[in-house]
Amino acid sequence: MVSIKGVRSWRLMLGALSTVAIGLLTITIAATPALAAGKPAKPTIVLEHGAFADASSWNAVIEELRADGYPVVAAANPLRGPAKDAAALRSVLDHVAGPKILVGHSYGGSVISVAGANDPQVKALVYIAAFLPALGETALELTNKYPGSTLPATLDPTPFALPDGTTGTDLYIKPGKFHHQFAADVPAGTAALMAATQRPIAQSALEEKTEAAAWKDKPTWAIITTQDLNIPAAVQRYMAKRAHAHSVEVRASHSVAVSQPKTVAGVIEKAARATR
Repeated sequence: MVSIKGVRSWRLMLGALSTVAIGLLTITIAATPALAAGKPAKPTIVLEHGAFADASSWNAVIEELRADGYPVVAAANPLRGPAKDAAALRSVLDHVAGPKILVGHSYGGSVISVAGANDPQVKALVYIAAFLPALGETALELTNKYPGSTLPATLDPTPFALPDGTTGTDLYIKPGKFHHQFAADVPAGTAALMAATQRPIAQSALEEKTEAAAWKDKPTWAIITTQDLNIPAAVQRYMAKRAHAHSVEVRASHSVAVSQPKTVAGVIEKAARATR
């Protein structure tokens, strides 16, 4: 038989435990102010590389973004053509839950322009020394819109077999030309590694017309690289102005994501903050 005194003791103990539990809950909420304030989680940054590169070209940018609390995915770009490459990127986007900021470098800009269209979860587009093609435009015609690209003379065309038995052409940058052409402001040793790991782009990809232009109805940012030998700065300015992009000019080579990752990450984060 339990005495009245014993019941009172249990009630006192339960009251004390409840007080402790509430205190711990308060501490937990205070330690996570974003949750307490009802703020949304940061969007995922999805990075699309361009020609003559691979996803590792984003490594230093990824480190900056992660240090600031952003989830990041760097997609592998097949470099076969805007339509096929956009389909591949769409499969990545469909796998990532929640809002996203889509970032493209170089030819990757053509890809995000297609992949980001009609997707309400893509909150902003960021173009890094990239193409911002309008509907029906090609990367090749945009490159040649203004003089200044020295890329053609550095290319090493290589034939490859297509499934239907015909032959296509892959384009590489010659290793001896890579540093000056693609990454003049990157240390020579790093540029040599980039040259060795470069992924070729199908020549037909640069001649394929773009089927969508997501920048027409999404907030857009752009980094214009003034020392670019692949896509002349004049071309980048023309495209950014036409897209009403929030643009910043940086004295950098085409490989600005490698040479100035803090600057690139800063522009991406600005886009993410502005669209939350």
